[in-house]
Amino acid sequence: MARFRWTSPLAQVIAVGFICFCCPGMFNALNSLGGGGQLDSKVGQNANVALYTCFAIFGLLSGAIHNKLGPKWTIFIGCSTYVLYAGSLLCYNHTQAGAFTIVAGGLLGVGAGMLWTAQGAIMMAYPREKDKGKYIGYFWAIFNAGAVLGSVIAFAINFNVTEAQSLGDPTYIVFIVIMAIGTLIALSLAPPSSVTHSNGDHILIQKFPTWTGEIIAIFKLFLDWRMIVLIPMFLSSNWFYSYQFSTVNGFYFSIRTQSLNNIFYWFSQIGGSYAFARVLDYPGVNRRTRALWGLAIVTIAFIGTWIGGIFFQKTYTINDPKPNHDFSEGASYVGPLFLYIFYGLNDAAWQTFCYWLMGALSNDVTVLSRYAGFYKCIQSCGAAISWRINAIGTPFMTELIICFALLGASIPGALFLSLRIKDHSEDLSVDGDMQQAEALPSDKKEAMEA
Repeated sequence: MARFRWTSPLAQVIAVGFICFCCPGMFNALNSLGGGGQLDSKVGQNANVALYTCFAIFGLLSGAIHNKLGPKWTIFIGCSTYVLYAGSLLCYNHTQAGAFTIVAGGLLGVGAGMLWTAQGAIMMAYPREKDKGKYIGYFWAIFNAGAVLGSVIAFAINFNVTEAQSLGDPTYIVFIVIMAIGTLIALSLAPPSSVTHSNGDHILIQKFPTWTGEIIAIFKLFLDWRMIVLIPMFLSSNWFYSYQFSTVNGFYFSIRTQSLNNIFYWFSQIGGSYAFARVLDYPGVNRRTRALWGLAIVTIAFIGTWIGGIFFQKTYTINDPKPNHDFSEGASYVGPLFLYIFYGLNDAAWQTFCYWLMGALSNDVTVLSRYAGFYKCIQSCGAAISWRINAIGTPFMTELIICFALLGASIPGALFLSLRIKDHSEDLSVDGDMQQAEALPSDKKEAMEA
């Protein structure tokens, strides 16, 4: 058995998975209750608008911050804002001070941009090319296990609550403690320069240029055709959360059933992401073919699921009284539950595919941190708009159609890039060692490409 090393790529990816288990995982459990668990969902919706607006701005800039500070401090600062946000919801239970929650949501957007940019860089850059899908699957499984645990906690505490009401203080306190643990784990992360593969190879790291050079490199992403064609896919990747969490789960179900639904939603993402990642890493098949397989799977899955969503959405409207349906209703609960599970499977596959495509473009942690920041910037722009659409009382069917249309609009760009995916990223040699391809003699480059 191989000796465990904290500085191995796998150990670092797993560590980041547990950090996200504690912080974004718990946040997802709260957010998927609709309105952060508050009966008055407006405060949570408006906090999400502030969150994703700030997330969009700092997601773009966080690549430069990460490349300067390194993952440990970037993630530590990011995690601390999750604790503040959960604390603001606890405070709201007693003061009804929505302004504090909205400000905390904005600060969380700053912190989330930093955390997710660093996480994306680690997850995509640390593994070998042949293992990128597998590492994404490992991370996604651990991270979503946090949302499963958070949903189990909320379900257990609120099991006897059948009427519509806000989450109680004990639920928020448990979430705050778990988030604080994740924040402290961030301090144990190793610097990228000390992370090595089993044969002693280091991961690829560009030297930090200057702040001006870094900012210029980030804004050049808007001229990079590979990022441009993925903008619709990035934009749609979190757009549907407001519809699924607020319109479907938050409006249609009782508070305890919302928690139960989320257990299934996030659990489905664990298996869904890992299984899909194995397809993307399937041995013996070139990377272009695997990219096309992945695109075919996510396309068929989202079309089938969202058509089912249309039939379900026809059963209630925004003008109806809150249905407050409960899992105790038996057979009539099963259909909506399975639809919600498939929404979760779709989310896992869609985001896994986004990360895998970006990871196929480079192996350099510095470059991939910029890609991750760009992804989170565009993704958060979409989320901010969608939560605002939800907050102003847009008809439910209109929300659904917008989600469906954006997902469909993502396919041409993803197909254009998938057809051009190469078996090996240009910045590394074929065997995955740390020798930069640009430094090789031209005859060796040609041999590699052959």
